[in-house]
Amino acid sequence: MKSKRALACSRCHRTPLRWQRILIQLLVLVTVTLAPLHASRADISELFGDFTLKDELELGRKFSVLIKSRMPLIEDPEVVAYINDIIVRLQTDMKPQPYKFEANVILDNSMNAFAVPGGYLFVHTGLLLELENESELAGILGHELAHITQQHIAGRIAKAKKTQVMGLAGALAGMFIGGPNTSAGLAVGSLAAAQSAMLNYSRQDERESDQVGLIYLVGGGFPPQGMVGGFEAIRKKQWQMGGTLPAYLSTHPDVDERIRSLSDRIQALPADVRIQTENNDRFNRIKALIRARYTDPKIALRHFEINDAPQNCINIMGRGIALARLNRITDAADSFDHALACGSKDFLINREAGSFHYMKGDPDRASKLLQKAILLNPRDYMAFFYYARLLGDRGDIQGASKYFDELLLHLPEDPEIHYYYGRMLGENKLLFKGYLHLAYSSLYKNNKKKTEYHYGLAKKNARTPAEQEQLERFEMKHKERAEFWDKN
Repeated sequence: MKSKRALACSRCHRTPLRWQRILIQLLVLVTVTLAPLHASRADISELFGDFTLKDELELGRKFSVLIKSRMPLIEDPEVVAYINDIIVRLQTDMKPQPYKFEANVILDNSMNAFAVPGGYLFVHTGLLLELENESELAGILGHELAHITQQHIAGRIAKAKKTQVMGLAGALAGMFIGGPNTSAGLAVGSLAAAQSAMLNYSRQDERESDQVGLIYLVGGGFPPQGMVGGFEAIRKKQWQMGGTLPAYLSTHPDVDERIRSLSDRIQALPADVRIQTENNDRFNRIKALIRARYTDPKIALRHFEINDAPQNCINIMGRGIALARLNRITDAADSFDHALACGSKDFLINREAGSFHYMKGDPDRASKLLQKAILLNPRDYMAFFYYARLLGDRGDIQGASKYFDELLLHLPEDPEIHYYYGRMLGENKLLFKGYLHLAYSSLYKNNKKKTEYHYGLAKKNARTPAEQEQLERFEMKHKERAEFWDKN
């Protein structure tokens, strides 16, 4: 439940070598996925003239699998559920869509977010930590949703009638990864000409996404100023850090012009819309959780100590998480006790305190806290995870399996769940199922050797037709994921 793996719509600037490798894979992916097998000519009008919704959904799914096989994603269901809940709100005034939107959170400190064809959105943790208000986050997500709902990628493919196949692939990949500058160092045929043609559409796309995204933002009940605030926060941070702007701010027209245009539109809205308010409590809870668990623990601890208000129970909890990561166990226990004293009915505090006491070897107290967290929030799957492990440690295999199975209904690709479930089953001589879950764990950790090793043992221990069917399902997942693994 710690982290998994995440296409960046021109968003990531910290690890260029990694993104260059992904860019190369995207070039192959777009060409292979979309081009008909029998095609030998490079005329886009023939190869992509009938780019259907089915093609778009398949392309998006492929891109999503690629990112999950190459980038670290946050697994905590509380964080992911929060982003998805914002997306649900943004759909309030949206026409019915053929997409099932899916959000993931990339563990990366850059202020980025991006949309992938077919309904996939990715948000960097750096964006969540640096924004001040929920409406700013919602404004950026609304902009990205508009790229999907307005089918900008499909539109580009349909309009690129005379571009070579590899040029189109490069243009698409360049748009996601970082525009012409990022991909210029990779020689891909007539890439420069292709990108130049595609960026003309990008300018139109960005204007439309600003306008449609604002509609989504207002329809979701958020203050409309959030979109402008989000863009201004990113621009300010990028100037401070000396980095380049994300594509949705660097693409023409000029960012200042776009912000002015949005501000004018907001001023033209009815007064009751302009004064819509927001509640940042959940937004701040998520920021505290991410900061405490996923950023440098020393820096996180200083943040919580500086912002240590007497009744800020979540910050006190965050301090406990950071102290535990620094192995200051006694101080961490004191912080969790303090957090529980002022937030005894907060499921998140009970969950984090329960997992802390489980890890430090106090199963009785952990059990009480985790059960309380589950009662307070039956969707707290992180509490399920630690409670399942606790039951397994106590020898209650049936009870633990019930919780693990429930977890996998909601988080089927979480490697930690598969790992601990598989280990418990193997220790209790349930060898086929144990090895199969360990194979899934290795698969979703993108560990080729361990995946093949555990799969081989699962195959060796398969006895029934039902188990053979489970192996076949695993083989399909393995083929899909392994397609994007490094070949070395």
